[in-house]
Amino acid sequence: MPELAALGGFDAKGPACFLLEIDGRRLLLDLGQGPDGGRRPDLEGVGPVDAILVSHGHGDHVGALDLVERLGNPPIHATAPVRALAADPRLRDAHDLPRDGMVAGVRIETGRAGHAPGAVWMRLGGPGGLLYSGDFAAASRLFPVDPMRHAQVAVLDCSYGVLPEALDSQTRALLAAIGAGPCLLPAPPAGRGLELALACLEAGPSVRLCDQTRHTAEVLRGFGDWLTPPGAKALERLLHHAGPLDPEGPLADVMIAGGPNCGSGAAQVLGPRAIAAGVPLIFTGHLSQGSPAAGWVAEGRARRMGWNVHPDRATLSRALEQVRPTRALAGFAPPDRRRAVAAAFPGIRWSDDGRIAW
Repeated sequence: MPELAALGGFDAKGPACFLLEIDGRRLLLDLGQGPDGGRRPDLEGVGPVDAILVSHGHGDHVGALDLVERLGNPPIHATAPVRALAADPRLRDAHDLPRDGMVAGVRIETGRAGHAPGAVWMRLGGPGGLLYSGDFAAASRLFPVDPMRHAQVAVLDCSYGVLPEALDSQTRALLAAIGAGPCLLPAPPAGRGLELALACLEAGPSVRLCDQTRHTAEVLRGFGDWLTPPGAKALERLLHHAGPLDPEGPLADVMIAGGPNCGSGAAQVLGPRAIAAGVPLIFTGHLSQGSPAAGWVAEGRARRMGWNVHPDRATLSRALEQVRPTRALAGFAPPDRRRAVAAAFPGIRWSDDGRIAW
């Protein structure tokens, strides 16, 4: 009997970590840390696993890979863009995560999930098995999305609950708030940062990229299959037209800086400088507990505006129509959002304890 257990990522934003026992094998789906308080999955009593499958390279999905010895040092599998952008040698040297193949004796099928470079959803064990979405979003100008496949059970990214607001309206609101700049937009270099930069460049403001964000763009040029055709061309324009961003340099133009909560990267230096100088500072993602971002927004010294990199209600509804699960787990959602998802989609039996056996 297959069985799924959430070791993290249930009733909270993270960290992502799910143990799947199927076809006589034990597979770990992601092994993350954070994003709030550096939380790590509870691996007590888990024991050895046969493989770790990585959905994408963000810290809340891969930040605890240093714990692999506690799991018997299993092989790690990730897509080529994730490996190419990884700083952690464990991830950089990982095995491939196939589009359609066998890992540890289990059939694995994957598809592009939007959200971030190389991000995928996974179907494990065919139609009678599990669909794990990882983090996913509607197709963007940069990252494509492949339709999900039918599975009996699903773990789906429900980070936003049943948020009705779509990315198009969020983009218009954000561009209106930015104006001609200057404005600081802290964001993950491998993900939302590039999408923000492209939107601003297309709207007219001059854009500056931190070194990390520019590096991501340069690496992605070699992975055309992981970009939309318009996105690949737009990426070339961005690299040609965007200026460099020196953390100690002038606070000018629209500044895309790595470090989404101003606790790392170029944003760690630029954030306090922008606050001191009265330069608008806008956060577009999760505000981690105890971070500079959360404090400044609470004090009214910075703003938080939406920019969907997880599914809104319509995107989640389409995913459920594609997967057609009989049972599901609402991942990465605090209890109120998890209950809202269950109420919105009552035809599915939703897990209320982070476990499913079938």
